[in-house]
Amino acid sequence: MSTPLISLQNVEVIYSDVILALKGVSLEVAPGSCTAILGPNGAGKSTTLKAISGMLDVEEGVVASGNVFFEGREVTNASPQHMVEAGVVHVVEGRKVLRHMTVEQNLIVGGHRIASRGEMLANLERVYAMIPRLAELRQRTAGYLSGGEQQLLLIGRAVMARPKLLLIDEPSLGLAPMMIQEIFQLLRRLLNEGLSLLIVEQHAQAALNIAQHAYILEGGRVMLEGTAEALRSNQDIQEFYLGRHESGERKNFRDIKHYRRRKRWLG
Repeated sequence: MSTPLISLQNVEVIYSDVILALKGVSLEVAPGSCTAILGPNGAGKSTTLKAISGMLDVEEGVVASGNVFFEGREVTNASPQHMVEAGVVHVVEGRKVLRHMTVEQNLIVGGHRIASRGEMLANLERVYAMIPRLAELRQRTAGYLSGGEQQLLLIGRAVMARPKLLLIDEPSLGLAPMMIQEIFQLLRRLLNEGLSLLIVEQHAQAALNIAQHAYILEGGRVMLEGTAEALRSNQDIQEFYLGRHESGERKNFRDIKHYRRRKRWLG
């Protein structure tokens, strides 16, 4: 069995020495795979990504116990710079583009660690070929892009760093269905090219359609874990997270009263 690309072992995260946000979370991402983290708001999904990327410190957070490993080496509470150099790039929620810079300038910032101008240009052309919409918008000021275009730009900027693992938080948030489809087509292409993905996503169906494995967090704990295929067919998931009754009727999240909160692993 190969070493997981990323591994969290019983990780607890505390903010401001008071707030316990993760309560013994364990998860793995296999090399070349896509793993999804699902769950309601406040479940600890974004905190899990920050525990990996080293961005907890920005919000006075720390991994208080447990361990984080990347490629078998411990990186618990490593700095964001160290994680980027190791090959982990985090696309945070909120579409934080450099608003007063052009699309191309944003991309170049993503590749700032590339020493060779020739390699930088080659990386730019690779991103433009992968995301043609960015090529068309290369001289557009990033702040004037639509939400979907900004999300494409952030993914392109992350790809410029040639990561081994891409952490992406809520890529579909607030986007129209057609743009969500485009975003996930791009993520699937990156996956097919060998990039490993760890995705936090409220749009559970879209995430489970691309992921091989998924974890469901609730209250800072892993409540359910399994293959994406098994989770798609699980009745609790259909009703509570995908909003679909066994009859096929879609139900409102608030109408689902009988979800059975139990920890279970699915093969």
